[in-house]
Amino acid sequence: MRKTVSITLGVLLAVTLAYVGNLLVAGAQTTVAPDVVTKLAMARLATAKYATDLERAKADGYTIITPMIPNMGYHFLNPKITAFDVTKPPILVYVHRGDAWQLVALEWVWPKKPAVAPLPGARYGSFGAACHYTDGSFIPSESQAACGKTSPTTGADFMFWHPSLVTFHIWIWYPNPSGVFGEFNPLVTPFNVE
Repeated sequence: MRKTVSITLGVLLAVTLAYVGNLLVAGAQTTVAPDVVTKLAMARLATAKYATDLERAKADGYTIITPMIPNMGYHFLNPKITAFDVTKPPILVYVHRGDAWQLVALEWVWPKKPAVAPLPGARYGSFGAACHYTDGSFIPSESQAACGKTSPTTGADFMFWHPSLVTFHIWIWYPNPSGVFGEFNPLVTPFNVE
């Protein structure tokens, strides 16, 4: 039994490494070190349980924090995850059509750009200071004191505020011509409008 499990995991890892390698080539990421490919494959294996199962992600502590951000997706945060671990992303990014949700990217955020890149080749984006509400709506705001107890646009309850953040995406669940570390993905444009 143990040998069968080891062989199965070995085959799964090999297939995942090949898939991630193809994403990197398709995503115009031309100089990714083999150890980075291995880490991306580990991230994909660790998050496979969430690939098409948003309810599982919610059961594991992920909560919606944004509406659909064009060419990116809906963001779901697990506030218990605070350190960088490629196998435990604090944010899962999804797109959906009808009732079907698809994980497309993983994301990490910091108050300032890390002194050392979390993975060689990392590219960063940004997200301005904002008040977040329980339905995923958010309002840009430079201070928590300016956050209303409810969203002025939807009426949802206040959840949290954050200062301006540096973002880091890994597109391992949806090909991205901007690269595996791109901030936005033009291939998710069809999901921008429901």
